[in-house]
Amino acid sequence: MGVQLTLFNEAYPISQNQKVTNVSSVPKRSPFRYAGGKTWLIPTIRKWLKKGNGIKLIEPFCGGGIVSITAAAENLATSIIMVELDDDVASVWETIFSDNEWLVDSILSFEMNIENVNSFLLKENKTTKERAFATILRNRTNHGGILAKGAGFIKNGENGKGLASRWYPATLARRIREVLISKDKITFIHGDAFDVLNKDFYQDNVYFFIDPPYTIAGKRLYTYFDVNHEEIFRRVSDMTCHYLMTYDKSDYVISLAEKYSLNWKTIPMTTTQHIQKDEILISDNFDWFD
Repeated sequence: MGVQLTLFNEAYPISQNQKVTNVSSVPKRSPFRYAGGKTWLIPTIRKWLKKGNGIKLIEPFCGGGIVSITAAAENLATSIIMVELDDDVASVWETIFSDNEWLVDSILSFEMNIENVNSFLLKENKTTKERAFATILRNRTNHGGILAKGAGFIKNGENGKGLASRWYPATLARRIREVLISKDKITFIHGDAFDVLNKDFYQDNVYFFIDPPYTIAGKRLYTYFDVNHEEIFRRVSDMTCHYLMTYDKSDYVISLAEKYSLNWKTIPMTTTQHIQKDEILISDNFDWFD
């Protein structure tokens, strides 16, 4: 498939002059502690969107939604479409945009302990809003915020607080309410990313931010990890609008970019384990990038 790439240091553009984002300097707006989230990319997203005018932003794999809700909060786009297939993640966004005060009250009044968590998670026939609260609970009590099957609870946690170490009720309530400030700009769709990755949306003022489950870590992190990556690249190659796509740095990803003649660059980031690595950005142009 395409170009055979084996030696990272020789095959990829060097990112030595690029600085790793200090994530602590970026506002945390998402209610999710999302595995694979893009808070670290927000300074780059700002550069990308500030080049446009009257932008309609579409995020087909929205997940924790940090790009969409930041664009809304900072007036980087006039309208935004968030799309998510995962039923649990989607239930959170659906509830935020429909019955957010119930979700806020549930978070603020919940007494965090293993008995209460298990009792709620094991409850059968949950409504959409109950499913949303259960998802927030799992996201905040599972190791690494991972929602995929098989993820286990936090053990020691931050400062030895165990299960409660990532449970910040007041902060979660504030973030949910702040999303609502910009709700008139946002449309949420519980559906398949491929339904919006088509020519019906290809207009000059449309900007796609595409962040699919990564080819290497996706299976461990997400329920819907099995996506047709080559089909994503094929559709992106047909786009006549603007796009920015992120991927893990791998021979497979670069070979797809080369096969479909897509522009790509590396960008450094730091993992939650404080390991620095490069990821891949793919865009219709990089005139905005420095």
